[in-house]
Amino acid sequence: MRGNLRHATHTIRAKRAKAVAEVSDWAALREAGKQIKDHTLRHLDGYLVRLEEAVTAAGGTVHWAADADEANRIVTELVKATGETEVVKVKSMATQEIGLNEALEAEGIHAYETDLAELIVQLGKDRPSHILVPAIHRNRGEIRDIFAREMSEWGRPAPEGLTDTPAELAEAARLHLREKFLRAKVGVSGANFMVAETGTLVVVESEGNGRMCLTLPETLISVVGIEKIVPTWQDLEVLLQTLPRSSTAERMNPYTSMWTGTTDEDGPQTFHLVLLDNGRTDTLADEVGRQALRCIRCSACLNVCPVYERAGGHAYGSVYPGPIGAILSPQLRGTASEIDASLPYASSLCGACYEVCPVAIDIPEVLVHLRERVAEGGRVTKDGNKVVLKPAKGHAAERAAMRAARWAFSHPGALRTGQRLASRTRRFQPRTLPGPGKAWSASRDLPSLPAEPFRDWWQRTHGGDRR
Repeated sequence: MRGNLRHATHTIRAKRAKAVAEVSDWAALREAGKQIKDHTLRHLDGYLVRLEEAVTAAGGTVHWAADADEANRIVTELVKATGETEVVKVKSMATQEIGLNEALEAEGIHAYETDLAELIVQLGKDRPSHILVPAIHRNRGEIRDIFAREMSEWGRPAPEGLTDTPAELAEAARLHLREKFLRAKVGVSGANFMVAETGTLVVVESEGNGRMCLTLPETLISVVGIEKIVPTWQDLEVLLQTLPRSSTAERMNPYTSMWTGTTDEDGPQTFHLVLLDNGRTDTLADEVGRQALRCIRCSACLNVCPVYERAGGHAYGSVYPGPIGAILSPQLRGTASEIDASLPYASSLCGACYEVCPVAIDIPEVLVHLRERVAEGGRVTKDGNKVVLKPAKGHAAERAAMRAARWAFSHPGALRTGQRLASRTRRFQPRTLPGPGKAWSASRDLPSLPAEPFRDWWQRTHGGDRR
C-alpha cells in the first residue's frame, strides 16, 4: 500500500507543481479564491435562499437536509416515487459522507458507482482512500483481479484473458458501465459548485461518466453540501482555474458539466437538489475552524502530506482523509469518538498542506485549534446550540505540560533559572524518553541542549545590548 501511495502521490505532486508554475498570477488567484469563499460563508444564509429561488424558477425542486438521516430519507423516497430499483451515481463525497449507498441498499435499491476509481472500490468491497483517486491504494494487478472476480456479479463480466494494461482495464470498465448508463432512469450526483445567481450546478471530471449520469436518466437527484455555493459566474471563473490545476494537474477538466433546472426534451425531466448541512453550520460558528469549509476538494494537501503517504486514507476513518480530513471530520462529526479525537494529532505541522491549498486554508492553525479543544474541552456549537465539551480522556499529561509551560513563560525569572539548570546538566541528558515518551524517541533523536541559554550568550557577546 505504501508503495502504491508513494508512487501515485509523488507523480501527481510533480504534475501539479508544473501546472501551477504555468500561471503567472497563481498567488492572486489563490487569494481571490480565499476571499470568494470567505465572503460566501459570511453571507451563506442569503445566498442559499437565492439559490433555492433560482433552482425553483428553472424547474427544479430544492430539499433541505439537516443531517445524514434526513438526506438519506429524502433521496430514498424520491427514488421510490419513480418506481425504479437502480440508480447510477456520479462520484460524490457528500453521498459517501452520509452513507447513501447503504441506505438505498437497505430499501432494495442498487446504487452503481460509475467513476472508474469508485467502481474499483465498490467491486472490491473496499473503502475510498483518497479524495481525487479513491482507489489510489490499488495497483493494476489488483484491479485486474477485482474486475475478473466481481464484475459478473454486478452486470457484464470482464472480458476473457483480461490483462493489467490500463487500456484493457478502462475498456472493461467502459463495457461494464455502458449497459447501466443506457438502462438507468435515475441518476444521483453531487456537485463541485453551485452558482447562486442562476441556480446552476457544476460537476468537473475526467472520464465522461459524469456527463452520462447527468444527461441520460429521466430523474436527477443531486446531494450537495451547503458550503459548495458561490455567488456569481465571475466567482466560478476563479475556482475553475485553480481546481483543475491543484487536483488533476490539468489546465481544464476534460468534462465540465453545468445544468440549470430542467429543459424540455433535453436531459433529465425531473431535477431535485438536496442541500446538506450535517454539521456544516456548527462548523461555520467556529471562527478558526470555519475555514475548512473553503475546501474545494482538490486533494493537493493529501499529495504532499508525509503522514498520509505513510498511513493511507483508511487510517482516517472518514470519507475525508489526509490533512483536510483531519480538520473537517472532527468538526462535522465532533470529537466524541476515539478516531475523531485523534485526527487533529495526525500531522507533523510541517505546513506543506497550507502551501499547496488553492484557497489558502491554514490547516496547521486549525489542527492546533482542534488539539486544544480535544485536550481542554470548552464551548462549541452542536446542532445549533452552545454546549460545553469535556476534555477527552488520555490527555491529562498534555494539559499538565501546557499549563506548566504557560506558567514558566509567564515568570521570566523561573524560566531563566530552568534554562541555566538544563544547560549545566546537559551531560546527564538521556538518549530516549522514559514511559509513554519512549515510543516517540524510538524513531527520533532528542535535540541536544546548548552549552548555555540564549539569554546568557547574548549577555556575554553583546553586553546586554537590546538593539
